[in-house]
Amino acid sequence: MGPRMSAWFDMAVFASAFATLFVIIDPPGCAPIFATLTQGTSKAHRRAMAYKSVGVAAIILFGFAFVGEWLFGKLGISLDALRIAGGVMLFIIGLNMVFEKRTEKREDRAEDLLEDIGDPEDISVFPMGIPMIAGPGTMASLLLLMKGDDVGPAGEISVLVALLTVLLITLVSFLLAGGLIKLMGKTFTNVLTRVLGVLLATLAAQFVLDGIQGALF
Repeated sequence: MGPRMSAWFDMAVFASAFATLFVIIDPPGCAPIFATLTQGTSKAHRRAMAYKSVGVAAIILFGFAFVGEWLFGKLGISLDALRIAGGVMLFIIGLNMVFEKRTEKREDRAEDLLEDIGDPEDISVFPMGIPMIAGPGTMASLLLLMKGDDVGPAGEISVLVALLTVLLITLVSFLLAGGLIKLMGKTFTNVLTRVLGVLLATLAAQFVLDGIQGALF
């Protein structure tokens, strides 16, 4: 990466943001849910739902990236408090992933939704757009990544590029949901989920430590 590119793009921040957002959004974990909720519909309809689900989530997340700090300021919430609360919340998510609880909850939610609504067309905004992609954990992590102590304009751009990359991966996983599930297999998916859960729990612990350090010192 040349000097000009490094002036507006931070690869280290991008790598950290990509890892965090990928683990939280969890495209491989969302794909089976999407496949379940769109079963029995036409290929064109599934494609439309994939684009709309990711589009809704993108609008929410990019909007929150720009106005989230202002909103928290109006509510009188400090960034250190957000670090601690967000870290605890993400740690719980990571713990659930390690013990396979998160996948079970998602599958149960998908089954309940199929029973409650007879029309699978209604899944793009809820639950796929919100909260499976643009959930509270994603929003909190995005704001923490955008407003880190050592994150400047180049870092903020890198975080947004990482978010866009993860959303594009999520879109591809939705478009290829059926084949992707067969290709990965349940064993590989379970192993991947647990590895990502450990990584997320570690990142969450770092958020909490940074928040405590910032609040006390």
